Amino acid sequence: MQTVRQLLERKSGELISVSPDATVFQALQTMAEQDIGAVLVMDMGDVLGIFSERDYARRIVLQGRTSAGTKVRDIMTSKVVYVGPQQSVAECMALMTDKHFRHLPVMEAGRVIGMLSIGDLVRATIEEQQLVIEQLVNYIRA
Repeated sequence: MQTVRQLLERKSGELISVSPDATVFQALQTMAEQDIGAVLVMDMGDVLGIFSERDYARRIVLQGRTSAGTKVRDIMTSKVVYVGPQQSVAECMALMTDKHFRHLPVMEAGRVIGMLSIGDLVRATIEEQQLVIEQLVNYIRA
């Protein structure tokens, strides 16, 4: 079973974040440029929250706000759930399923070292299942 650390080693090392004073429009631009669905909201290395496409849909569009006139700090999710690098893919998948979110920051020694998406976890799960299937097929053929 893969760990979070193993998954992060295969991803690009860049952690994408925005300032709490950035506008929602600026955050969306960053997300579009990086082809990601969420960014950490950070100030001087401290995580203040997370901003996702879901936050945008529910707190801008549905509330009639404008993305150019709203600061990220006003609509971000401030209650951030973290995992450690030693946790398994299965544990992360269970947490994300239970809490209904799609992005999971990884914290080690008091600092964020990466972020996993549900897509990262699904890919890792499929790879692991394919390996087991191959091993079983080889066993049966032997």
